[in-house]
Amino acid sequence: MATLCFFRFWLGFGIGGDYPLSATIMSEYANKKTRGAFIAAVFAMQGFGILAGGIFAMIMSAAFQAMFKAPAYEIDPIASTVPEADYLWRIILMVGAVPALLTFYWRLKMPETARYTALVAKNAKQAAADMSKVLQVDIEAEQQKVEQIAQKQKGYGLFSTVFLQRHGLHLLGTTSTWFLLDIAYYSQNLFQKDIFSAIGWIPEAKTMSAIQEVFTIARAQTLIALCSTVPGYWFTVALIDVLGRFAIQLIGFFFMTVFMFALAFPYDHWTKPDNRIGFVVMYSLTFFFANFGPNATTFVVPAEIFPARLRSTCHGISAAAGKLGAIIGAFGFLYLAQNQDKKKADAGYPAGIGVKNSLIVLGVVNLLGLLFTFLVPEAKGKSLEDLSGENEENRDGD
Repeated sequence: MATLCFFRFWLGFGIGGDYPLSATIMSEYANKKTRGAFIAAVFAMQGFGILAGGIFAMIMSAAFQAMFKAPAYEIDPIASTVPEADYLWRIILMVGAVPALLTFYWRLKMPETARYTALVAKNAKQAAADMSKVLQVDIEAEQQKVEQIAQKQKGYGLFSTVFLQRHGLHLLGTTSTWFLLDIAYYSQNLFQKDIFSAIGWIPEAKTMSAIQEVFTIARAQTLIALCSTVPGYWFTVALIDVLGRFAIQLIGFFFMTVFMFALAFPYDHWTKPDNRIGFVVMYSLTFFFANFGPNATTFVVPAEIFPARLRSTCHGISAAAGKLGAIIGAFGFLYLAQNQDKKKADAGYPAGIGVKNSLIVLGVVNLLGLLFTFLVPEAKGKSLEDLSGENEENRDGD
């Protein structure tokens, strides 16, 4: 476990750097008319990763199940987990490193963004060379013009009063919405199996062997991803430069709130055998509107509204706030969703407030996300310099 935690830490460290860099690089190389779609498309590719991971887990668990027969846990708790099952989760986890390995070389060769090189590093020649390489057109370096623009811009830092006045509320908006989103989104994601088991859509864990449980959970999660998560991503890609980031985020949080409350308040109704499919459909719609909504826009907007010298830093801060929300959502839901009767709670856990009340809490979290969205400006159709106020700085310097 210690080894796993150690390497998961470095995985988080690497992804924590990749999030802001991927978004910032795409935002600075795209034009303002299609910038949102390009950034959202980068983010949407993880949908295919989710599908690939789920399908691979199904294939491997089906193969192991065919080779290593085991009784259900309630029949024989020890024999239900065959020794070979220990290899199954390791193989599934290990294969996740393959895509990263395949792209590692090209990641090392990726140039710094031209805006950063020109305006922060003040190297017009290198910026022009990088732009020419990426866009495959000849671009002439204008060192004198770059130096003039850089001199006009006030070099305020992240912790300055100028930044606080210009972008303080924007940063509060991007961090709070990402934080609140991930509380709801990660708790729903990580505990799908518990929710589906509670309503009877998948069998109770005790009625399956360990390998059979892996297959059953992977199948359910892959189905949800295929029908709601992935389509939600690509609806955002298609419509983000039409409807705008603000509208999509509001729509997403609004319907996440509506569907969460619609699941929570009549929860006893949804647990009846005849109504389980309805629960799954509505639960899937919360994932659809998370991805055709704040899960995508919280990634896009921080890469657009902050100045070049602080763009990736502010995006990183926003993403870190999101992961803090993910931690709270994961651990909070684990404890909150426990049965209110201590005797019926999972072994080692105190009594909670139950799944129904936990879903109500998540609905309130989504509603707060909707309210904090009003702190985030619309970026549709605007240049990065207009959004960040850098054009205003240039005019003030004239």
